[in-house]
Amino acid sequence: MKLEILYPETGNLFGDSSNVKYLRLCLPEAEVIQTGLKDEPSFIKDDIDFIYMGPMTEKNQERAIKKLAVYTDELAEQIDKGTHFLFTGNSFEILGKYIKTDEGELPALGILDMYSERRMSKRHNSLFLGEFKDMKITAFNSRFSHTYPSAELTGFAKVLRGVGLNESCPYEGICRNNFIGTYLLGPILILNPHFTVHLLRSLGSDCVPAFWEEALAAYEKRLAEFQDRKVSLD
Repeated sequence: MKLEILYPETGNLFGDSSNVKYLRLCLPEAEVIQTGLKDEPSFIKDDIDFIYMGPMTEKNQERAIKKLAVYTDELAEQIDKGTHFLFTGNSFEILGKYIKTDEGELPALGILDMYSERRMSKRHNSLFLGEFKDMKITAFNSRFSHTYPSAELTGFAKVLRGVGLNESCPYEGICRNNFIGTYLLGPILILNPHFTVHLLRSLGSDCVPAFWEEALAAYEKRLAEFQDRKVSLD
């Protein structure tokens, strides 16, 4: 199995690079390819099973868009053919049509029919409780932007408590085939052991996630707190 990490030197905010560290513990036999900003992505020439990108600064978003613009068609092809993706934080915004900033519209890759609005004067921080398939998702939000998808796009997690892609959206994140783009931080794979099992099974692995008992106990405690209406998630 081959896992490709896009731009790890920039997509590493909020400790979300630990999503990859955790996958390495779960899949010690997997080959992990780290593709830097100066490198050609391995998915151009090689069969990659899973592609990850983490949250980054707004300046590095612009750098990532410029670097991936050359490979837009190939990236779209990977999504269409069912390659697994997990883009966390603001990284998935680069796949939309544009990002509206204080200076104007920043053209993005245009792979997904959506756009984002960046509000640098208003950071949003909150906790999140949602539902993906038959499992509850717990996570955190810390972002300057919101995303506005077209009706054709499918959400990742139904909002139970907290904020979705934008303040009026009933779902969080975007799914297309095996692509998942989500603002949710945590890291999400460590915080949500059942979701990690789902991802591993979808990748064809029947392994038990690393530190399963500890991760499950922490998840169940956090879930109880997030479900308690006496606890504010704002």
